[in-house]
Amino acid sequence: MIRGNRSRDPREHTVTPEKQFPVIRSSHPGITGSPVSFGNQKSMNVNISNKPVDPSKLKIRQSLIKILTGSDLSRRRLPFMSISSPVPGPVVWLTACTHGDEVGGLVVIQEIFKLLQRRLVKGVVNAFPLMNPIGFETISRNITFSREDLNRSFPGNAEGSLGERIAYQIFSKIIQTAPTFLLDLHNDWKRSVPYVLLDRKSEAISGTAYDFSRRICQKTGFYVVEDTQEIRSSLTHNLIQQGIPAVTFELGESYVVNEKIIEYGVNSILRVLSDCQMVDLTFPPENYPLHDRYQSDQVLRYSDKPFCTRSGILRFLAKPGQIVNEGQPLAKIYNAFGKMQETLTAVNRGIVLGSSDSAVAFPGMSPMVFGIF
Repeated sequence: MIRGNRSRDPREHTVTPEKQFPVIRSSHPGITGSPVSFGNQKSMNVNISNKPVDPSKLKIRQSLIKILTGSDLSRRRLPFMSISSPVPGPVVWLTACTHGDEVGGLVVIQEIFKLLQRRLVKGVVNAFPLMNPIGFETISRNITFSREDLNRSFPGNAEGSLGERIAYQIFSKIIQTAPTFLLDLHNDWKRSVPYVLLDRKSEAISGTAYDFSRRICQKTGFYVVEDTQEIRSSLTHNLIQQGIPAVTFELGESYVVNEKIIEYGVNSILRVLSDCQMVDLTFPPENYPLHDRYQSDQVLRYSDKPFCTRSGILRFLAKPGQIVNEGQPLAKIYNAFGKMQETLTAVNRGIVLGSSDSAVAFPGMSPMVFGIF
């Protein structure tokens, strides 16, 4: 989860000072005057006329980028994947597992690359499928050695902390390819629905890169949610600030591979690539079943309110994917003797995006997150 609600660290929404990143800049040709253009919604269901590419022509390039050498001389490295069509076109990046316990995005990238061997007809797709191998090995959200959140370390620093050094290598590699856009894949609470998160529009995040990012969101087939906090040290914020469109995917539960959510994630990315005329599809991908009162062009506002004011045991009254109205009961908190301490009610009308993995409540805890209409 990019916004940290799954672990509810009170520091997650802190706006950190901008890090200097003087070495690499991108003029980014993929926005103004780019051959990429999103069609209308109907274009998603139109088969591309190009014949499937001969798989023998499309090889997946795989390599490893060194992070560090341990005291036992073992090496930690970043896996890198790339696949190119003979036909020039957009340069798209996929990234996953920024948080070591969010494994679903890694599997989505693996499945996407298998399909691209047969279906990529234009452009290049690059990927960092496992950006936090240290956290992955220990099933930890953060970089275990330094206890840093990698997604609070961008754009990085070649001589900074371990997290900043890893972020610098990732960010440098991405920028050097002059990407058209990037999709950053995350996972959320165990009980959550998939959605895409758009960085908050601000003085630093605006213009064509922001507008393009918003258009990408609306092609995914998921709920579209705009953040209400500006997180300046995330990957997507720094890319948009560099003029590169970037979108965050929140693909259901962490820790495990939910095969159905993986399928929806793969289909969503194929929808985006198809609308850029990058892939050959013989059938329209299956959409995630959105609530019938949600319109595909709607952009919801992210909210993690209300917060608990009492301690005890949480018993939820609303579930992910449900629309709740202002004042509607969401959950009750009971003490150890079964006496009710508090009833949490909805602050606004919205869609429940997810609910806490833990039934233990305490003051200041956010037990649910919402997309507000």
